[in-house]
Amino acid sequence: MSAADRTRRRSRNELGAEGERRAADHLAARGYRIVGRNVRAGGVEMDLIARRGHLVVFVEVKTRRSGGPGAGEDAVDARKRLRLVRGAAAWLHEQPRGIQRARFDVIVCECSREERDWRLRHLEGAFDANA
Repeated sequence: MSAADRTRRRSRNELGAEGERRAADHLAARGYRIVGRNVRAGGVEMDLIARRGHLVVFVEVKTRRSGGPGAGEDAVDARKRLRLVRGAAAWLHEQPRGIQRARFDVIVCECSREERDWRLRHLEGAFDANA
């Protein structure tokens, strides 16, 4: 890869932000309303919080370039899941009544090395609060 190509590549944070944007668009296209992006609650940052009716979904977005090691969802390990559950509980505690169900999803965004082609995998109910 040339020096010019390296300077054109997005930084890790920029790539992550693009993945979160694409994940939010994916959810919105499926009838979810995005109620929060990069929300902090209970000392935990949650990538996306979405609602559809009385269901609230806490979404962890993992963005990576194709060919990277491991699957994106593998990065949501037991420690990360516990943190997300803690953050979700804190966020729910701050909300008015009306939320009847909550779910934890993972959306994996993979792009080609050139970042022209993107693929999303939405893992609904990827884990639960008891995991």
